[in-house]
Amino acid sequence: MPQKTKTTNIFVAGVGGQGILKFSNLLCEVAMNAGLDVKKSEIHGMAQRGGSVTTHVRFGKKVYSPLIPQGSADFLISMEHLEAVRHIRFLNREKGRLIYDPYEIAPPEVYTAQREYPADVEDRIIKFAPNRISIPAFENALKIKNPRAQNVIMLGALSTCLDFTDSLYEDVIKAGFKEKYVESNLKAFKLGKELASG
Repeated sequence: MPQKTKTTNIFVAGVGGQGILKFSNLLCEVAMNAGLDVKKSEIHGMAQRGGSVTTHVRFGKKVYSPLIPQGSADFLISMEHLEAVRHIRFLNREKGRLIYDPYEIAPPEVYTAQREYPADVEDRIIKFAPNRISIPAFENALKIKNPRAQNVIMLGALSTCLDFTDSLYEDVIKAGFKEKYVESNLKAFKLGKELASG
Protein backbone atom coordinates (compact mmCIF):
# COMPACT_ATOMS: atom_id res chain seq x y z
CA MET A 1 0.00 0.00 0.00
CA PRO A 2 1.47 3.35 -0.94
CA GLN A 3 1.80 5.78 1.92
CA LYS A 4 2.14 9.52 1.49
CA THR A 5 5.50 9.43 3.28
CA LYS A 6 6.88 6.56 1.14
CA THR A 7 7.83 6.51 -2.51
CA THR A 8 6.11 3.72 -4.42
CA ASN A 9 8.07 2.31 -7.37
CA ILE A 10 6.23 0.64 -10.25
CA PHE A 11 8.14 -0.74 -13.25
CA VAL A 12 5.95 -1.42 -16.29
CA ALA A 13 7.06 -3.64 -19.17
CA GLY A 14 5.64 -4.94 -22.42
CA VAL A 15 6.06 -4.61 -26.16
CA GLY A 16 5.07 -1.98 -28.67
CA GLY A 17 1.31 -1.84 -29.26
CA GLN A 18 0.25 -3.11 -25.82
CA GLY A 19 -0.59 0.30 -24.40
CA ILE A 20 2.29 0.46 -21.93
CA LEU A 21 2.51 4.24 -22.11
CA LYS A 22 -1.26 4.62 -21.76
CA PHE A 23 -1.21 2.38 -18.68
CA SER A 24 1.53 4.49 -17.13
CA ASN A 25 -0.18 7.77 -17.99
CA LEU A 26 -3.43 6.61 -16.37
CA LEU A 27 -1.56 5.46 -13.26
CA CYS A 28 0.30 8.77 -13.02
CA GLU A 29 -2.96 10.71 -13.31
CA VAL A 30 -4.49 8.67 -10.48
CA ALA A 31 -1.52 9.36 -8.21
CA MET A 32 -1.45 13.07 -9.08
CA ASN A 33 -5.18 13.40 -8.46
CA ALA A 34 -4.56 11.82 -5.05
CA GLY A 35 -2.21 14.69 -4.27
CA LEU A 36 1.09 12.84 -4.66
CA ASP A 37 4.28 13.91 -6.36
CA VAL A 38 4.80 11.80 -9.49
CA LYS A 39 7.79 11.10 -11.73
CA LYS A 40 7.83 8.97 -14.89
CA SER A 41 10.49 7.81 -17.32
CA GLU A 42 9.94 5.98 -20.63
CA ILE A 43 12.17 3.72 -22.71
CA HIS A 44 10.68 2.89 -26.09
CA GLY A 45 13.17 0.45 -27.60
CA MET A 46 11.94 -0.90 -30.94
CA ALA A 47 8.31 -0.14 -30.10
CA GLN A 48 7.23 0.09 -33.72
CA ARG A 49 8.42 -3.46 -34.44
CA GLY A 50 7.09 -5.18 -31.36
CA GLY A 51 10.20 -4.41 -29.35
CA SER A 52 10.43 -3.85 -25.63
CA VAL A 53 8.74 -0.81 -24.07
CA THR A 54 9.25 0.03 -20.40
CA THR A 55 8.29 2.83 -18.06
CA HIS A 56 9.33 3.75 -14.54
CA VAL A 57 6.53 5.26 -12.42
CA ARG A 58 7.31 6.67 -8.97
CA PHE A 59 4.99 8.53 -6.63
CA GLY A 60 5.00 9.71 -3.02
CA LYS A 61 5.12 12.84 -0.89
CA LYS A 62 8.27 14.01 -2.71
CA VAL A 63 10.01 12.13 -5.52
CA TYR A 64 13.43 13.29 -6.67
CA SER A 65 14.25 10.94 -9.55
CA PRO A 66 12.11 9.29 -12.25
CA LEU A 67 14.31 6.19 -12.38
CA ILE A 68 13.82 3.04 -10.31
CA PRO A 69 17.11 1.43 -9.21
CA GLN A 70 17.48 -2.29 -9.86
CA GLY A 71 16.05 -4.36 -7.02
CA SER A 72 13.83 -1.51 -5.82
CA ALA A 73 10.48 -1.90 -7.62
CA ASP A 74 7.51 -2.48 -5.33
CA PHE A 75 5.62 -3.77 -8.36
CA LEU A 76 6.73 -5.10 -11.72
CA ILE A 77 3.83 -5.02 -14.17
CA SER A 78 4.48 -7.05 -17.31
CA MET A 79 1.98 -7.43 -20.14
CA GLU A 80 4.05 -10.08 -21.90
CA HIS A 81 5.53 -13.32 -20.55
CA LEU A 82 9.18 -12.95 -21.59
CA GLU A 83 9.27 -9.24 -20.71
CA ALA A 84 8.62 -10.20 -17.08
CA VAL A 85 11.86 -12.21 -17.06
CA ARG A 86 13.83 -9.59 -18.96
CA HIS A 87 13.10 -6.96 -16.31
CA ILE A 88 12.82 -9.10 -13.16
CA ARG A 89 16.08 -7.54 -11.93
CA PHE A 90 14.19 -4.34 -11.12
CA LEU A 91 11.85 -6.09 -8.67
CA ASN A 92 12.49 -6.03 -4.93
CA ARG A 93 12.60 -9.81 -4.47
CA GLU A 94 11.83 -9.68 -0.75
CA LYS A 95 8.92 -7.24 -0.72
CA GLY A 96 8.02 -6.60 -4.36
CA ARG A 97 5.21 -8.21 -6.31
CA LEU A 98 5.18 -9.29 -9.95
CA ILE A 99 1.84 -8.89 -11.73
CA TYR A 100 2.14 -10.38 -15.20
CA ASP A 101 0.15 -11.54 -18.20
CA PRO A 102 1.41 -14.94 -19.45
CA TYR A 103 0.48 -13.88 -22.99
CA GLU A 104 3.40 -14.47 -25.36
CA ILE A 105 4.46 -12.24 -28.25
CA ALA A 106 7.45 -13.47 -30.22
CA PRO A 107 10.22 -10.84 -30.24
CA PRO A 108 11.60 -9.64 -33.60
CA GLU A 109 14.60 -11.99 -33.48
CA VAL A 110 12.22 -14.98 -33.38
CA TYR A 111 10.58 -13.83 -36.61
CA THR A 112 13.98 -13.54 -38.27
CA ALA A 113 14.87 -17.09 -37.14
CA GLN A 114 17.79 -15.88 -35.04
CA ARG A 115 16.40 -17.55 -31.91
CA GLU A 116 13.38 -19.39 -30.50
CA TYR A 117 10.95 -18.17 -27.87
CA PRO A 118 12.34 -19.52 -24.55
CA ALA A 119 10.53 -22.58 -23.20
CA ASP A 120 11.46 -21.96 -19.57
CA VAL A 121 9.94 -18.50 -19.03
CA GLU A 122 7.46 -19.58 -16.35
CA ASP A 123 10.12 -21.60 -14.51
CA ARG A 124 12.33 -18.52 -14.35
CA ILE A 125 9.46 -16.39 -13.10
CA ILE A 126 8.72 -18.91 -10.34
CA LYS A 127 12.40 -18.94 -9.35
CA PHE A 128 12.99 -15.19 -9.25
CA ALA A 129 9.58 -13.79 -8.25
CA PRO A 130 8.22 -15.60 -5.19
CA ASN A 131 5.48 -12.98 -4.74
CA ARG A 132 3.62 -13.02 -8.04
CA ILE A 133 0.18 -13.11 -9.59
CA SER A 134 -0.64 -14.21 -13.13
CA ILE A 135 -3.40 -12.21 -14.84
CA PRO A 136 -4.56 -13.50 -18.25
CA ALA A 137 -5.42 -9.95 -19.30
CA PHE A 138 -5.19 -10.28 -23.08
CA GLU A 139 -7.24 -13.48 -23.05
CA ASN A 140 -9.95 -11.74 -21.05
CA ALA A 141 -9.76 -8.59 -23.19
CA LEU A 142 -10.68 -10.78 -26.16
CA LYS A 143 -13.59 -12.25 -24.20
CA ILE A 144 -15.07 -8.79 -23.64
CA LYS A 145 -14.43 -7.96 -27.32
CA ASN A 146 -11.96 -5.20 -26.50
CA PRO A 147 -8.44 -6.55 -27.24
CA ARG A 148 -6.90 -3.13 -26.63
CA ALA A 149 -8.14 -3.18 -23.03
CA GLN A 150 -5.37 -5.52 -21.85
CA ASN A 151 -3.62 -2.57 -20.22
CA VAL A 152 -6.74 -1.40 -18.36
CA ILE A 153 -7.36 -4.93 -17.10
CA MET A 154 -3.81 -4.91 -15.73
CA LEU A 155 -4.46 -1.50 -14.16
CA GLY A 156 -7.49 -2.98 -12.42
CA ALA A 157 -5.35 -5.84 -11.12
CA LEU A 158 -2.71 -3.42 -9.80
CA SER A 159 -5.39 -1.28 -8.14
CA THR A 160 -6.11 -4.09 -5.67
CA CYS A 161 -2.60 -3.59 -4.27
CA LEU A 162 -2.66 0.20 -4.01
CA ASP A 163 -4.34 2.60 -1.64
CA PHE A 164 -6.35 4.66 -4.13
CA THR A 165 -10.14 4.70 -4.32
CA ASP A 166 -11.95 3.20 -7.29
CA SER A 167 -13.46 6.60 -8.05
CA LEU A 168 -9.98 8.00 -8.75
CA TYR A 169 -9.36 5.32 -11.37
CA GLU A 170 -12.84 5.68 -12.84
CA ASP A 171 -12.48 9.45 -13.21
CA VAL A 172 -9.13 9.05 -14.95
CA ILE A 173 -10.53 6.39 -17.31
CA LYS A 174 -13.49 8.63 -18.16
CA ALA A 175 -11.15 11.52 -18.93
CA GLY A 176 -8.54 9.41 -20.72
CA PHE A 177 -10.67 7.74 -23.41
CA LYS A 178 -13.10 8.90 -26.06
CA GLU A 179 -16.67 8.68 -24.84
CA LYS A 180 -17.52 5.64 -26.97
CA TYR A 181 -14.70 3.66 -25.32
CA VAL A 182 -15.29 4.68 -21.71
CA GLU A 183 -17.84 2.03 -20.77
CA SER A 184 -15.82 -0.88 -22.15
CA ASN A 185 -12.70 0.32 -20.33
CA LEU A 186 -14.57 0.73 -17.05
CA LYS A 187 -15.72 -2.86 -17.54
CA ALA A 188 -12.12 -3.91 -18.22
CA PHE A 189 -10.92 -2.18 -15.05
CA LYS A 190 -13.52 -3.99 -12.96
CA LEU A 191 -12.60 -7.29 -14.61
CA GLY A 192 -8.94 -6.77 -13.71
CA LYS A 193 -9.88 -6.27 -10.08
CA GLU A 194 -11.92 -9.47 -10.12
CA LEU A 195 -9.10 -11.48 -11.71
CA ALA A 196 -6.60 -10.25 -9.12
CA SER A 197 -8.95 -11.01 -6.25
CA GLY A 198 -9.34 -14.61 -7.34
